[in-house]
Amino acid sequence: MAMKLFVGNLSFETTDEDLKAAFSNSGTCVTASVIKDRLTGKSRGFGFIEMSTDDEARRAIAELNGRDLKGRAISVNEARERSESRGPRLPSLGRSFGDNAPPAGPRFRKDGGSRRGLRGRKRSL
Repeated sequence: MAMKLFVGNLSFETTDEDLKAAFSNSGTCVTASVIKDRLTGKSRGFGFIEMSTDDEARRAIAELNGRDLKGRAISVNEARERSESRGPRLPSLGRSFGDNAPPAGPRFRKDGGSRRGLRGRKRSL
């Protein structure tokens, strides 16, 4: 059964082929992918490797964790499912501000008034 590995701290110049070549020394590398930004297409500095067996994956972790690849010491760990590390994904409303996003709807001042109402009250005082 194939085991998926997470590879962090990658150089931004690292390609899929570089990653596959580095891990093929430890065993049969089924897939190698460097994750890229959707908008710019540039590397995000991490990727995933799929090794053919669990033993090869453990060997790759032992051999390559902390090893220098293109000028950076990479970190290699067993990949976790997304649902373990983060909560369920909610549908996006076009913005992504994380968990601290304000609720959708009108924005009001602390005292409940709009900016125009606030100016009017200041003038009347």
